[in-house]
Amino acid sequence: MTISFYDLSKMTSDQRGRLLKRTEADLAVYEDKVKPIIEAVRTEGDAALSRFARQFDKAPVGPDEIAATEADFDRAEKTLDPKVREALDFMAVSIRRFHEDQKPEEMWFHEIRPGVFAGDRTTPIPSVACYVPRGKGAFPSAVMMTTIPANVAGVKEIAIVTPPGPDGKIDDATLVAARMSGVGKVYKAGGAQAIAAVAYGTETVPKCAKVVGPGSPWVGAAKKLLSHVLDTGTPAGPSELIVLADETADGRLAGLDLIIESEHGADSSAFLVTWSRKVADDAMAAIPEFWKQMGEQRVAYSSAVLGGPMGGIVLARDEEEAIAFCNDYAPEHLGVHSDEPFQYLGRLQNAGEILLGRHTPPTLGNFVIGVNHVLPTSGWAKTGSPLTVYDFMKRTSVAYVTGKGYPELARHAQVIATYEGFDGHANAVSETRSRLLRTNR
Repeated sequence: MTISFYDLSKMTSDQRGRLLKRTEADLAVYEDKVKPIIEAVRTEGDAALSRFARQFDKAPVGPDEIAATEADFDRAEKTLDPKVREALDFMAVSIRRFHEDQKPEEMWFHEIRPGVFAGDRTTPIPSVACYVPRGKGAFPSAVMMTTIPANVAGVKEIAIVTPPGPDGKIDDATLVAARMSGVGKVYKAGGAQAIAAVAYGTETVPKCAKVVGPGSPWVGAAKKLLSHVLDTGTPAGPSELIVLADETADGRLAGLDLIIESEHGADSSAFLVTWSRKVADDAMAAIPEFWKQMGEQRVAYSSAVLGGPMGGIVLARDEEEAIAFCNDYAPEHLGVHSDEPFQYLGRLQNAGEILLGRHTPPTLGNFVIGVNHVLPTSGWAKTGSPLTVYDFMKRTSVAYVTGKGYPELARHAQVIATYEGFDGHANAVSETRSRLLRTNR
């Protein structure tokens, strides 16, 4: 098991560009395979979900067994390890506190000019589906990261869609996390078929206004194809991490953190970026030792990433080149290892989240700090943001103009409307309106 090593000073622009590529860079190959799945769910509903559960998840789920029952929730409560429940409760408190602080005021209304008032009113969206993946493990943390902000925002209808296990059941921790988050609607559906189900609705799964949550390229392709049917939010695909380390960093710690996102799956991306050869060498030597402390499957994922074209160690000439690479990459997670990590914060422009210092590994951000771990991937961090309460709310502009404020606004608006050729616009703020207003006094 080797670790890929790249020296930016010896790479061409094309070679450097290939390092920026992600698994989801081209979803076309998935789109062709996803189209018939979407159509089957649209036309057949629950029957298609049942068939795809058997076909893709190897799970015996009948058309009448798609929704989790109260008995399922109760069983999960009884069988879940109390230590896991305690950790979930701890996580829930952190997530709720962070997103409650993030929630905007319901309305602001300011006097923009004398007699002219304008503002925003913020209200929750009507419904949302939270996608919780399961293919490479069970992720109750994803339940809380998606449903708790939705609850804080005030969304009335919240549903969870998640793949069933080989036994046809939903993971215990997922059900407990759902109940702790105040969500009672959980459905056994994963992949592209789950996105289609919440886009069109089935006999069991409700049609939703929006879908959030991370997923595979199959999920990403389905979201792309169904973006005209429901709001699919910012793309959140396979995991990505850059660890930026300066000469004061401990290469062993940098290597320890590099493994975190690389173990998600072979389609993940993870790079250590440094201008210190010692840090690079120390990380290179330490990573195989850390692999010895992990299970076989996670080592397989991590070594595939760190030894492939989408992971490894990147040596830069200096900090400027390293920071430029980070900004061009726009990673989902960006960890900064330095004795003075805040010195780089102002120059790091593009990242889903920035985790500062050796005591802030991505593990904490993923689970217990409270910041959301549903983050933009595939370079979308250049324009996109983490999942927040804002994703579950919408803003409506509100305006009020008094008789005192109207004349000046009308005069300027009439000029602009006339210039742009809108006769009706211009007439609505002309002397015609003034005459009608006088008759209404």
